[in-house]
Amino acid sequence: MNLSSPTHCLMRHSLWGLYVAVVLTACVSTPPASPPAPVKTTAPAAVLQPAPPPVVIAPTKPEPTPPNVSKARTEREFRQDAARHIYEQNAHRIYSGRLPPLLKAVGVMDVVVDRRGNVLRVEWRRAPKHAPDVIKEIERTVMAAAPYPAPVHLGQATYTDTWLWDKSGRFQLDTLTEGQR
Repeated sequence: MNLSSPTHCLMRHSLWGLYVAVVLTACVSTPPASPPAPVKTTAPAAVLQPAPPPVVIAPTKPEPTPPNVSKARTEREFRQDAARHIYEQNAHRIYSGRLPPLLKAVGVMDVVVDRRGNVLRVEWRRAPKHAPDVIKEIERTVMAAAPYPAPVHLGQATYTDTWLWDKSGRFQLDTLTEGQR
């Protein structure tokens, strides 16, 4: 084979061109493939289902009116109703007449009553700490008197009263006291 023949030169140039083309194609990055087209499927005809039954809301019964209702429009008025209620519940424990000059204990307590007359909590403002038996008895008496007259106009009521405790175990509330000798 004659290396200087025109056919050989053409082959050599053709091979060289092919080599360059292969190298250049390898250097070029291919663009990212486009996402596949969504496949269309034929959905079966919609199956008709019966509609769910309508939601029926039963009328709510109004809460029954509590048996004992306070007509108080202020917490001060409610304090009167609550004191009378405690006196009614504890008639045999109320000190009748003017209290003696020296009392066993004096305590000041807040009572929180919900709209139905139930006691939510009691809080001492001034507890007779020297007489823990009196503290427990007052708390027990307050809780045992529930339900109180329902403060329907107030929704919830907080009233404060002072307990005047005699050594006999009888008491008066400052709201309804007959005074002291």
